[in-house]
Amino acid sequence: MLIFRLLFLLMLGGLSGCANSPKPPEPVVKPALPVKASVAKGIKADVPPKEAKTSIDPNVLFMLLTAELAGQRGQYGIALDGYLEAAKRVKDPRFAERAVVIAMYMKNAKKANEALGLWLRQAPQNTNARKLAVLMALSTGNQEAAVSHLEILLQMPPDEFEKNVMEVAALLQKESRLPELAGVLATLSTKHPKQAIIPYLQSVMAIQLNDKALAESYLQKALAILPGWDKALMLQAQMAVMSGDLGKATGLLRDSVGKYPGNQKLKRMLAEVLLKSESYPEAAVILRDIVSEYPSDQESQLALGLIYLQDNQNDEAETVFKGLLAQPKTHWQGSFYLGKLEEKRGNTDAALAWYDQVGDGPFAFDASVSAALLLAKEHKHDQVALKIKSMLGKFPKEKNRILLLQSEILSRQKDYAQAFSVLTTALADSPEDGNLLYSRALLAERLGKFELMESDLKKILVNNPKNFEALNALGYSLASRSIRFGEAETYLQQALKLKPDEAVVIDSYGWLQFKMGHPATALEYLRKAFNKQKENEIAAHLVEVLWVLGKKDEAKDIFEEAIKAAPEDEYLLGVGQRILKNTE
Repeated sequence: MLIFRLLFLLMLGGLSGCANSPKPPEPVVKPALPVKASVAKGIKADVPPKEAKTSIDPNVLFMLLTAELAGQRGQYGIALDGYLEAAKRVKDPRFAERAVVIAMYMKNAKKANEALGLWLRQAPQNTNARKLAVLMALSTGNQEAAVSHLEILLQMPPDEFEKNVMEVAALLQKESRLPELAGVLATLSTKHPKQAIIPYLQSVMAIQLNDKALAESYLQKALAILPGWDKALMLQAQMAVMSGDLGKATGLLRDSVGKYPGNQKLKRMLAEVLLKSESYPEAAVILRDIVSEYPSDQESQLALGLIYLQDNQNDEAETVFKGLLAQPKTHWQGSFYLGKLEEKRGNTDAALAWYDQVGDGPFAFDASVSAALLLAKEHKHDQVALKIKSMLGKFPKEKNRILLLQSEILSRQKDYAQAFSVLTTALADSPEDGNLLYSRALLAERLGKFELMESDLKKILVNNPKNFEALNALGYSLASRSIRFGEAETYLQQALKLKPDEAVVIDSYGWLQFKMGHPATALEYLRKAFNKQKENEIAAHLVEVLWVLGKKDEAKDIFEEAIKAAPEDEYLLGVGQRILKNTE
């Protein structure tokens, strides 16, 4: 039964990072209650020694020990009966809880309900017991009971109530049973019309059920109950962001900040949306305001520093990043971005020194990657090799990412054979790693190993049929080699369906049309791709198709602009040679 898998996940794995298949209940190593009271030497006992005795009836203690041994031997039926009987005789909720766990593992609905009833009577405020009760009630269609249990949880602070309901919702969503909880919340909302948290949660669930109009109506209801509630206002803006309407999100947040200028959360979110929409100057104004009012807001300081870095206000960025160095939580970020700043200024040695100072923490790996890439850019190949070796020792869990980095650096040096060898060695240990397979496939094509390229990409698609990058690479390769056009079109149509707005996919499909002898159709797709992303290879494709269609002036203009930006690009140079040859 699905309910038992849900309940078991709730009890044993929490609601995140759970295994799909429940494991047998772990044995209790120590007795649940002390067998004998002990008194430290020199300290008088509260109870005279002659009155000290076990706190559990000997018969119950024997029952518990028998149950525990049975559980360790996998005799869960005996263990369940022992804990259930102990729970009836001793008012200790731990025994009932243990019985619930075993009953759920055994998928014994009757005894699970019986044990849960005991648990709730002995610990009526226990949140795990209440969440289990909600799930069990929903499993039997008893909405009234589910509402009653949620009403107990509703007595908690709103944040705690939200956390518990969302945990239940997360489990139900995995089994496509979220509407059941939504129905219970509707009843709860009618019974408690002044609780803003209920329509707020209804809105969250409506979003999960892809009903944005309903979600918006619930949010309006929550805000009518509690005007100015930042959590609801932020969710409203977040919905607009999710819909891709950054303008609407910005407008909503500007209005909210205008009404509630002292709310730091609203200001920060407005700054985040402005950053997302690349409105850097306005975002900087807001962040400066936040930092001025809340000097300890390190996240806002970091965001402000990154805006300065983006906007080439290097001195201002340096001041912010150096300010972060004094804070334990942001010391590593400060060092990392000071490295980025010095790299931008062209001060290689200073940048490497800052990267070396990152040391530990969440930015340590990124700093090492940046240092390796910078050394490669400076053609310090011996130092790159030493850095890669050091990284492999320092970050063993990131081995594959480091080898991908090494391969990328070798490719930039045009040592494609060695880059291919690095990835092949890595795949010997991780044959199913999609990133390794994809990178080796690209190198295999460059080296003329087309069968291996196809094999690697198809292996990715076996494990992940919706990997648009593999679909695109496979379709493009077949198109470029002018073979198996039908197969190429199948792959690229799948990629387009998955990523209809991705420039590289649109480009690949346009190139296929050109190779198939449909230059007019190809031009339509290639123009669209180039307008989305002025990438070198897309430019080269567009130039070639324009040339064939007789639009030579436009082709030359696009080529000259592209080659000026990337004078060493091999693909562009190849197209240029063909154009120049035909011009002569």
